Amino acid sequence: QTSRAPAISVSAESCIPAGLRLGPVPGTFKLGKYLSDRKEPGLKKKVFSSFCFLCVPSRVKMTMVTPVFQVRMVRGELVDEAGSSALEWIGLIRAARNSQEQTLEAVADLPGGQIFYRALRDVQPGEELTVWYSNPLAQWFDIPVTATPTHDEKGEERYICWYCWRTFKYPNSLKAHVHFHCALSHGRPFLHHDH
Repeated sequence: QTSRAPAISVSAESCIPAGLRLGPVPGTFKLGKYLSDRKEPGLKKKVFSSFCFLCVPSRVKMTMVTPVFQVRMVRGELVDEAGSSALEWIGLIRAARNSQEQTLEAVADLPGGQIFYRALRDVQPGEELTVWYSNPLAQWFDIPVTATPTHDEKGEERYICWYCWRTFKYPNSLKAHVHFHCALSHGRPFLHHDH
């Protein structure tokens, strides 16, 4: 989640077993900073190289394409088509908008330690890899761990920022907004509601 460049979808080419750890995640960790309520529109395209913003053919309009970056298990390690390890492409994995689409969770062995991604369940071939914070890691970064939905006039679930009243379609979009973007929440601790 490093920029607003064309979205890339990282998907499994083979089954990824539950519990598999990837990482550590290099660089500054800002998972969800660019999370949006909407998925990028358009076709998916198989891409054969790491960091492939320049690999998509020039005849393809990047605004209408979501390139697919496939990874597979080789001798117990998750690699891309070129055989590169997770360190080369782990930053391309998108933030999950909700728990239903989440396949990985971000974890750390110690508060403030290196961050890894762990498969929450067996990930099937063709399934996209998406990640969100584990509850302990979210608490360490002061990211909300819960989001309670309300319902709009059409009966659809919506998530409302309790600081600025902006509405979101997905819970993790709200959590990312509160942590990274809401000007009214900065400088105030997150309001934890225990149920």
